[in-house]
Amino acid sequence: MTRPFRVDAVLVQAVIAGALSFAHLHDLAEAAGQTGWKAWAYPVSVDLLLVAAWRRLRTARRDGAAWTWFVIALVASLGANIATAGLLDLKHVPDWLCILVAGWPALAFLGGTLLVHSPTDTPAPTPAPVPAAAQAVDDEPVTEVDMHRDTPAPASVPELPTALPEPVLPAVQVPPALLDHARKITEAHRATTGTVMGADALSARLGLPGPMSAAIATQLQLT
Repeated sequence: MTRPFRVDAVLVQAVIAGALSFAHLHDLAEAAGQTGWKAWAYPVSVDLLLVAAWRRLRTARRDGAAWTWFVIALVASLGANIATAGLLDLKHVPDWLCILVAGWPALAFLGGTLLVHSPTDTPAPTPAPVPAAAQAVDDEPVTEVDMHRDTPAPASVPELPTALPEPVLPAVQVPPALLDHARKITEAHRATTGTVMGADALSARLGLPGPMSAAIATQLQLT
């Protein structure tokens, strides 16, 4: 089953841009005095240098030389496009442009040679740091272990006590306001009945749990 043919818009745009740039470089070289096949060789030289620099940048993004030659080729291509857009009289090309066009082949050859034959600096892998403890262990001399030496007997383990002492519970803390309230109740009971209020009666009157009532009774010295 054959796949349907599809036109890639990006590829078509690249072909159009390349053809126009190629023609502009040819026209500029021809206007600068390079006629015949030499005028057609200039666009090929510029495009090849641009491609070589781009291939170099794909493997070495931080290569300063690759970036330099890429910018030079790009400026040459863009400069030809701008110069042939009407900003330059192609019938009266200035002398400096003729000199630049005539010296371009040597410059392009130098750039292409440097891009192709320059070694790619691959950084050596940095060894992982060794911890100081492990390095100290490695530096210690290895001694031979006597396998026939008697193994020392393990140290005796002290016997644990059979019965643990009962934990001492902390004393119940009675808030001062509650203690004053209980004292007023006992004093009112004594003034009314003439007898001391018992601990059970105070606990029932206050409605508190046993430990708290016992603590209050202890502090008020009730029986």
